[in-house]
Amino acid sequence: MKSYFKHSLWHFLGFLGFAAVFAAIVMLLWNWLMPHIFALPCINFLQAFGILVLSRILFGTFPSGWMARKEMARYHRHPLYEKWAGMNEKEREEFIKNRHHGFHGYPFGQEHSHSENTSEQ
Repeated sequence: MKSYFKHSLWHFLGFLGFAAVFAAIVMLLWNWLMPHIFALPCINFLQAFGILVLSRILFGTFPSGWMARKEMARYHRHPLYEKWAGMNEKEREEFIKNRHHGFHGYPFGQEHSHSENTSEQ
């Protein structure tokens, strides 16, 4: 339980560090560009962080990660998942056994390999 708490704490601190750096970059870019281009006032760190939160609410563009993958999975299933779902237990065991050798760069095995194309010619 302690290791899970430590792991979660490090992830939370990492997220806070990332958010702080990102907010500082937004603040510096804003203060460098906006007052000179659009005659807008300079902003502080908390205002920059607020702009990031507002952009997340309005546009939904950050942060990417598990939530974005979860939302994407709702609309699009990976073809390999579809293949796995259609396999029985024996086929799955064979697939796992051959997953590191035998693909030759193709995720669905030999049926897409260039060896078939060369034998036809």
